[in-house]
Amino acid sequence: MAAVAAFGWTVLALVFLDELLAMAGLGVYGWSASPRWLLVWLLPLLGMLVWFLFASPRARFGSAVVRPVVKVVVFGAASWGLWVAGHHSLAVALLVFSVVVNGLAMIPAIRDLAATATR
Repeated sequence: MAAVAAFGWTVLALVFLDELLAMAGLGVYGWSASPRWLLVWLLPLLGMLVWFLFASPRARFGSAVVRPVVKVVVFGAASWGLWVAGHHSLAVALLVFSVVVNGLAMIPAIRDLAATATR
């Protein structure tokens, strides 16, 4: 049972890392766009705000339908931003990593672990 919990916490830590990487991807796109001085910090802040309101475990406007849609939009936008900025390998790696880690987080034991931690 301890091994399952350790694996679950590792997956949840990777999910958090994935969220940070998505915000970094939005920042990279902001740096490559114009006006870079504005978008380099504005896009990650908007990503964090959307995540906070709709996709986080305690999201004010999150639901069983809204939360996954927003996650797809945020991770998709970050991957697209990396692609447009010319970082094709990183864009594909972020997208694959996001799908795998968030898929693992949907395993019932890990999902229950995350639910008990947010209470």
